Amino acid sequence: MNPDRYEETYEEKYKEQFEIIQTSLTEENIEKFRLDFLEMHPYDQAMFFMDQDNKGRENIYAYLSPGEMSEVMINIELEDVTDFFPEMDPRYAAMVFSEMPADDAVDILNELDKEEVASFLTIMDKEAADEIKQLLHYEEKTAGSIMTTEYVAIYKDKTAKETMQLLKTEAPDAETIYYLFVLDELKRLVGVVSIRDLIVAEDHILIEEIMSTKVVAVSVAKNQEDVAQMFRDYDFLALPVVDFQNHLLGIITVDDILDVMEEEASEDYTRMAAMSDTDRKDDTAFTAAKKRLPWLIILLFLGLFTASLIGRFEATLNQVAVLAIFIPLIAGMAGNTGTQALAVAVRGIATGEYGNQGKMKLIMREAYTGLITGTVCGILIAVVIYVWQGHLFLGLLVGFSILASLIVATLAGSLIPIIMHRFNIDPAVASGPFITTVNDIISILIYFGMATTFMGYLT
Repeated sequence: MNPDRYEETYEEKYKEQFEIIQTSLTEENIEKFRLDFLEMHPYDQAMFFMDQDNKGRENIYAYLSPGEMSEVMINIELEDVTDFFPEMDPRYAAMVFSEMPADDAVDILNELDKEEVASFLTIMDKEAADEIKQLLHYEEKTAGSIMTTEYVAIYKDKTAKETMQLLKTEAPDAETIYYLFVLDELKRLVGVVSIRDLIVAEDHILIEEIMSTKVVAVSVAKNQEDVAQMFRDYDFLALPVVDFQNHLLGIITVDDILDVMEEEASEDYTRMAAMSDTDRKDDTAFTAAKKRLPWLIILLFLGLFTASLIGRFEATLNQVAVLAIFIPLIAGMAGNTGTQALAVAVRGIATGEYGNQGKMKLIMREAYTGLITGTVCGILIAVVIYVWQGHLFLGLLVGFSILASLIVATLAGSLIPIIMHRFNIDPAVASGPFITTVNDIISILIYFGMATTFMGYLT
């Protein structure tokens, strides 16, 4: 079957299904609505819910149990889902939180006002509230803040048969059971068993005989970005989180890490674009401007410094006015090259591609790249200026300025983020506009410095 035709058929069926469910909701046919709605994938349920007006959502709250509603809520983007809890009945909302995986509930509660959080925790089931409170006190963006406490832990002195019986009891409430983490009598993490190893083991075999002791764990205080890096390197489905005495506190699952990767990528993007925070679709113009202004004001003053720097070479410009024509050319080339090097360096640091030796190789490679690109561009522009202006030395001056500027720009673009990372500062803060402005200043100093030095040849 033609893939395009399959996609079209699927979209038609999908649209038809939504229309049927919408009709049931509008006509307040509860039984029909529940039957069709609960057959959909939770993500599709969330998309249908998001399309509703206030009346439609009120009906959905009335027709779905808190457990069913929790499945819808955890499939909605975090920046949107917080808008819906205030419109629910507080007791219903508290029960929805109780039915969610604790880590998902914490993510949402962290976005709400403290008064709302306190209110929900007071109404909530005590056992669920205690579990959520335990996670809420961990610092944001650490392993503790993204882990879940809904896992199956087994003890090394139990048999495979006893463990299978335990698994049948506890598995329905666990977030994942692909790996079972093994504890000793002091509840310290000592090993891991895959569900496959457990199934094929003889009933009388002890867990300590089939477990692997080569278990990788992370500290509860480890940064979430580092945790994401470990998932990428080791291809984990789940990763245990421990305290300083190696007691098992929770696990992080791969679906949580996908959210972290999206969040970190979004943060890096906003910083690379010189914004303090991500623009949300529901932000007003005033809110969006408020987020963008801090960096723009910094760049404004750096621009003023660049302008004053050009003013210091006023005498040089008065003698050879044609020099002004090539200021945007040299500054633009340096800024563009620096941004390219910056993107390579930030990506390499973020993905962990470069160790200490790799970073030195990156710096040397960028320096040679600047030398090659600068030489080619410098020769090219020198020839063009000579043909255009009929002035050999002016062509050589501009060409050599571009060569020197591109070498310095590529070095700055790769070196600055590496230095920032060394001092535990997010290298994405070395944003494109920031690097561009810095390279503007450097290239102008090189260009006018050389022009002033060799003024005799220009006049």
